[in-house]
Amino acid sequence: MFFRRNGSRGRDPSSIIILREKDSHTPFIPHGVPSGVEVSCHVNFPVDPVQNAIAEDIGSGDITSGFLVPADHRSRGRIFAKANAVVAGTEIAGTVFRTLDPNLVIQVIHPDGDPISPGETLLEIAGRTRSILTGERVALNFIQQLSGVSTITRKFVEAVAGTGAQILDTRKTTPGLRRLEKAAVRAGGGRNHRMGLFDAVMVKDNHLLTHPDLKTVVRQLRQQYPKLLIEVEADSFEQVRQFVEVDGIDVVLLDNMSPEEMRRCIALRRSGIQFEASGGVSLATVRAIAETGVDFISVGQLTHSAPSIDFSLELEAE
Repeated sequence: MFFRRNGSRGRDPSSIIILREKDSHTPFIPHGVPSGVEVSCHVNFPVDPVQNAIAEDIGSGDITSGFLVPADHRSRGRIFAKANAVVAGTEIAGTVFRTLDPNLVIQVIHPDGDPISPGETLLEIAGRTRSILTGERVALNFIQQLSGVSTITRKFVEAVAGTGAQILDTRKTTPGLRRLEKAAVRAGGGRNHRMGLFDAVMVKDNHLLTHPDLKTVVRQLRQQYPKLLIEVEADSFEQVRQFVEVDGIDVVLLDNMSPEEMRRCIALRRSGIQFEASGGVSLATVRAIAETGVDFISVGQLTHSAPSIDFSLELEAE
């Protein structure tokens, strides 16, 4: 779990305090870094997504539930799917409810990564009705958004099955939700690309405007950051031909190339070099791209335009 809370006593939801995430050092392993090499994310995020979402939705308090629902009324309920999906966001949904009321009892029926069908129960919840109703929309929003990411990721993973290519995400994420969306990608069977600008090197054409000598740049980068993955973007066969001869490069990214162009470039492969395809990737094209022999296919669609999955909460009095 990424986020912690301090001392909430489960009283009025309007009393929730916005907290900072404290010293998150969750290790992230870039896709080209050998196993056993840890690159820690030493970043303190200014806003906890759960606390932010609660403050955004509840504000000074849930007026309707506070007016209509007796404080001691109790109920039990379930969150269920209304469409086929791959589950993600159960842990963060539970965190939403427990932040509002630590006395709520939550049981996850389908954990992240499980397939789920319409009508199937994702999780069950029991406790004070006010607390459940107050957290309902925030919890559902996380589940719907993140399950959308995991569901479309699973479709891409299944589309390239048997080719050896691996599906990667990108940095094209919803601001403030990157860690959650990247966890959803993993739940769908995909792999994470770099977490941000701090844990891998990605050299693009615009970077070379100030340092056109790539060999020197890569040598200096490798000396400064010996354990980080170094990836270089190429948009032509000629660039690839030059890049594969540069010592220290781990991955060459083939940007917006046709499958035929990719095959020509991959034929230049030498030991230690991996190839990633990016641009123009869809469910209709990903299989053909995978069959070129690329090692990785990065797909922005996983996080920047995944359709949400519909879930609903059903309650009954205890």
